[in-house]
Amino acid sequence: MSTPVNVEHRSTARLAAVQALYQMELSGVGADAVVAEFVDHRFERVIDPDAEGAQGVLPAADEAFFAEIVRGVVAEQAEIDRAIVKRLASGWKLERLDATVRAALRAGAWELSHRPDVPTEVVIDQYVELSKGFTDEGGFINAALDRIARDVRAV
Repeated sequence: MSTPVNVEHRSTARLAAVQALYQMELSGVGADAVVAEFVDHRFERVIDPDAEGAQGVLPAADEAFFAEIVRGVVAEQAEIDRAIVKRLASGWKLERLDATVRAALRAGAWELSHRPDVPTEVVIDQYVELSKGFTDEGGFINAALDRIARDVRAV
């Protein structure tokens, strides 16, 4: 018998995955190091908000799901990027997108391609919703992930 999915923990895992992918792109740090940092220091940790360099703490997360997304995006990045570029407007390059939008699209595209157990609507809604915290490109993310879903799933 499988364990029920905690929706809130999955949402936190997706947000953390986008943050981790963004961090990896800017710093060049590998997936294993970033996954360990999040698991060891960012999920459900109390950090002194007055401490120099303190970063935000995330609530409880589905840590295995988080790690699966991050490692999966890294392992399949070339394929994922091709799927995203295919759905960008003519002449647009992936590098032209904001790094956080790229991270959200990569995570969402990976999940659509590799987690058929998660409904398409859930994947798209989750990445659109979490994007509201860092960009006003929710409509763009929605349209791009919807098109990618049509390419990779029988939608």
